[in-house]
Amino acid sequence: MARLRELYENEIKDAMMKKFGYANVMQIPKLDKIVINMGVGEAKENAKLLESAVKDLETISGQKAVITKAKKSVANFKIREGMSIGCKVTLRGDRMYEFLDRLVNLALPRVRDFRGVNPNAFDGRGNYALGIKEQLIFPEIEYDKVDKVRGMDVIIVTTAHTDEEARELLTLFNMPFAKA
Repeated sequence: MARLRELYENEIKDAMMKKFGYANVMQIPKLDKIVINMGVGEAKENAKLLESAVKDLETISGQKAVITKAKKSVANFKIREGMSIGCKVTLRGDRMYEFLDRLVNLALPRVRDFRGVNPNAFDGRGNYALGIKEQLIFPEIEYDKVDKVRGMDVIIVTTAHTDEEARELLTLFNMPFAKA
């Protein structure tokens, strides 16, 4: 069982219960899923770039990636409907907790000039979005085998109803928010 899941079950639930005064244990917010998305705009010219992005994403997440396709044609971007333009992974359960643990404790501290993540990147419904500029911060990625530095979006979906509850939950999971 993941270390963060045990932490949630034992300590985080109690802390959230005390701070927000929930009447029922089921009201306590929890992590629902983590979606990792990698947009590969250059894939329209070179399909090999998409393959290497999928490989990197699968290495980072430990799960098979799904290739995303364009929903609409956009002439300015030279994209047609149905073209492969990225990949994504949805993590749940133990893999989700393990990824969050690696993100917070291993990957984020390796970011250059890291002062913390943006505390205002919540969407109003308790979900947090985090942009990562390069996949090299993850220890699983071998620097020599990377063909191109790519960024990715990490969306942390919680069952919290407000941003304040979600911020507290992620703070208890040791998310390094920048000081305002």
